[in-house]
Amino acid sequence: MARIAGVDLPRQKRVLIGLTYIYGIGKTTAQKICEKCKVDINTRISDLTEDEVAKIRQLIQNEHKVEGALKSEINMNIKRLMDINSVRGYRHHRGLPVHGQRTKTNARTRKGRKRLVGGKKK
Repeated sequence: MARIAGVDLPRQKRVLIGLTYIYGIGKTTAQKICEKCKVDINTRISDLTEDEVAKIRQLIQNEHKVEGALKSEINMNIKRLMDINSVRGYRHHRGLPVHGQRTKTNARTRKGRKRLVGGKKK
């Protein structure tokens, strides 16, 4: 089993799909990595040689920010937005949608489950 950037890649998958299991690498980035390392995208991860795995590991380590480093950078960016009191930071802090979506209806993923308000008696 190939272990790259602290992630065990699934053996039965193709290299193109297997690399996307690493946080921060999508299909396009995986394709570019395969081209630079001269690895066929259709080979299975179990069929990769140690040299090919080492090349891929080295390229990802040198040129891409993945897994923990990427997550910490994203969290620092969000924290910076909150510290400077920007609108986006405020909405992150309150747990509301950040990119201008409506909140009167929908937005349940971001806002969480509906909290019912008790009925008033006259």
